Amino acid sequence: MERRVILGTAGHIDHGKTALVRALTGIDTDRLPEEKRRGITIDLGFAPLTLDGVGTIGIVDVPGHEAFVRTMLAGASGIDVALLVVAADEGIMPQTREHLEILSLLKIPRGVVALTKCDLVEPDWIELVTEEIGVLVEGTPLAGAEVVPVSTISGEGIGELKSAIARAALQSGRPLRDEDLFRMPVDRAFTVRGTGTVVTGTVWSGEVRRDMTLIIQPAGRKSRVRAIQSHGTAVDAASPGHRAAIALMDCDVSDVGRGSVLVTEPAWAPTREMDASLSFMDAGFSPSPRTRVRIHLGTSDTGARFGGLRAAESGEVLARVILDDPVLARGGDRFVIRLPSPARTIGGGQVLDPYPLPGRQRLASMRHSEPSGRSKYDGAGNGLAKMLELSGATGIALDVIPIRTGLAPSAVHSMLAELDAEVAAARAWCSGTITQIESAVEMAIAVGMANHPLEAGVSLQTIRSSVTAPAEVMELALNRLAERRRIELVGSLARPFGWVSQLGEREQALSDAILHEICIHPAEPPSVGELSAKFGGSAPAMLRRLEREGQLERVSDDRFYSRDAVAGMIEKMRATLEAGRIYAPAELRDVLGVSRKYLIPFLEFCDRKGITERRDEGRVVRGAVS
Repeated sequence: MERRVILGTAGHIDHGKTALVRALTGIDTDRLPEEKRRGITIDLGFAPLTLDGVGTIGIVDVPGHEAFVRTMLAGASGIDVALLVVAADEGIMPQTREHLEILSLLKIPRGVVALTKCDLVEPDWIELVTEEIGVLVEGTPLAGAEVVPVSTISGEGIGELKSAIARAALQSGRPLRDEDLFRMPVDRAFTVRGTGTVVTGTVWSGEVRRDMTLIIQPAGRKSRVRAIQSHGTAVDAASPGHRAAIALMDCDVSDVGRGSVLVTEPAWAPTREMDASLSFMDAGFSPSPRTRVRIHLGTSDTGARFGGLRAAESGEVLARVILDDPVLARGGDRFVIRLPSPARTIGGGQVLDPYPLPGRQRLASMRHSEPSGRSKYDGAGNGLAKMLELSGATGIALDVIPIRTGLAPSAVHSMLAELDAEVAAARAWCSGTITQIESAVEMAIAVGMANHPLEAGVSLQTIRSSVTAPAEVMELALNRLAERRRIELVGSLARPFGWVSQLGEREQALSDAILHEICIHPAEPPSVGELSAKFGGSAPAMLRRLEREGQLERVSDDRFYSRDAVAGMIEKMRATLEAGRIYAPAELRDVLGVSRKYLIPFLEFCDRKGITERRDEGRVVRGAVS
């Protein structure tokens, strides 16, 4: 069965890594003139290796010199199987240990140890070095790894090494089909005449195809895929575990280089801060906010410092990592921490959230970042539950959840359902948050109705101003309350479900008095302001209530008429005026017996109702009385 596997070399300088790759593949990965002249690997080298029962895997050959550890780190990102190379004549050396520490910090899952230059030593010595290697790898991902003695001069052990690599590859590798977001850290960028800019890297997730539009982060520049090669062969697509060379259109080589990342989704955004769990190889090392370090994530390398440091029960340290330069990170990504001077590897970490909460919410974010054994969710599910809880009414955009948690997009909706989260308008919220907002909405409605008992409800604008929440959350909460028959939505008003206005003796007396005042001069009733001056501030609310009950008709914003008065005035016009004739305002004033102050608002009311039609010269009576 074909497996998509990336094999990465590791080991001390001059222990024969490049010669071993050449013996395995027939390809010399030292391509630079300086590498040829000095006889050491300076930059990353790549070669394909075909294995029986596995297929073609990619090999990344890294430098072993201490000065090029940062280059080794770029090559180690994204590998599935490590090939630790130890020379039999020298045994375990400083870079052997540091490279193994890096492999451990990156949690490389499988490995094989090649004991090179065995033609230079006696069999007893090989046995002794093999025992030392067994002790060295104990407690690391390479514990129990096969140790294969080889000689690149005689070819002895090369076949056995291929078999050992095949066995490790069959226990590792990537799925043949990946529905995840596409991401490929760039480890090389160069120009090919007639093709343009070409970048290479290991596809970490998702799939890239010809003619797709890619986003080069952290620059944010877009480019289209002209062509794709994998191990020198043109292909239509590249998936996880593929070494890929991608030709980019409309892109200068200066726009993309080692440390850049190719993605397809706009939701990917560079970050200068991320919450992470840290572990240090030296138990006595105690980081502080002043500690300056180098962070190696994927192929990127940037300075950083720590904030919000606190010890976790697991023995790790939780921290806000503050980066000098923007990087592209994803929840679950692992990185290596090095001191800049003297340069050495001191530890590693795992990204908990690449887009953590800002400012005053930091402490809450860090407090909730520690995995809890009491949670019924594990891993990304636990992280998502806490992110939703901390996001409050803002919620989380659905398209950013896979990036913050490391979940595949196909798993996001099922996980949200398991967490009983609320989803609407392409965002998700903790169900507890929505419940709190619903309670606040009900409280706002109850207070509004208590303060204004004559109203038919509380305006949605008033509710939104008293409950702090985004519009889509308010819409969700209001609809849920209405569906559960907790409230009624009537136009732009909300009120408790089944609410019926009941007037007390005082309110009933006010209602009778206002009706009486309006009916004294039915064709020329007092204005709202005049009624308020006489009966107090409750008069407008009582007028609106009487309108809802059908006893009054609002003719203009400032004047209410009794229903009987409106009907009588309309009937008088229809009985007196000649159909089809245009009447001037003065004629209509004489018919209705009102002053111009009352006439014009009443005629505009009749226009709106379709009883009259306005013309340049006046008005025409039309239609039946409504």
